Amino acid sequence: MSTSAAVSVRRISAGEAREHAAPLAEALSDVLIDCVEGGASVSFMLPLPRAKAQAFWRGVLEGAARHERVLLVAETSEGRIIGTVQLITALPDNQPHRADIAKMLVHRDARRRGVAAELMAAVDHAAREEGKTVLVLDTVTGGDAERLYQRAGWQIAGTVPNYALMPDGAYCGTTFMHKQLKV
Repeated sequence: MSTSAAVSVRRISAGEAREHAAPLAEALSDVLIDCVEGGASVSFMLPLPRAKAQAFWRGVLEGAARHERVLLVAETSEGRIIGTVQLITALPDNQPHRADIAKMLVHRDARRRGVAAELMAAVDHAAREEGKTVLVLDTVTGGDAERLYQRAGWQIAGTVPNYALMPDGAYCGTTFMHKQLKV
């Protein structure tokens, strides 16, 4: 899908999601656990057991195999997954034009190298391929990701104080954002 120096972003096919679920879940769990241990509020609390992370990714891969979501990964030239993002396309009948962005994650040792920006550009491309024109996501209010999304053309719809918890149990506000795409 996209490539930069030593990092490429690609879509996990339905067949790959089915046939290689175990190693993919393992590699994606490494990224998720690292992000949660680094303080990312992405639905999980500390400590995050590997079995729980793997179960989450198995569910995501099953959804990708059923074409309910698009799973993108960022990999090093050696094939190590260092980042991921999802485009959730299985939405109600009255929202065929919309998709949700979920779990945009980059391993801490791969940050500040443009990986997240590449993932977001790739998810825009995937959304257009899927015929989606309205994208929605939520993120921690005031965090690095919020600034990243704004640089990528996302607009703030609103914020909710104390909406979620950080992995350590502290409350955090959540910013809801949207992006309008031209197909």
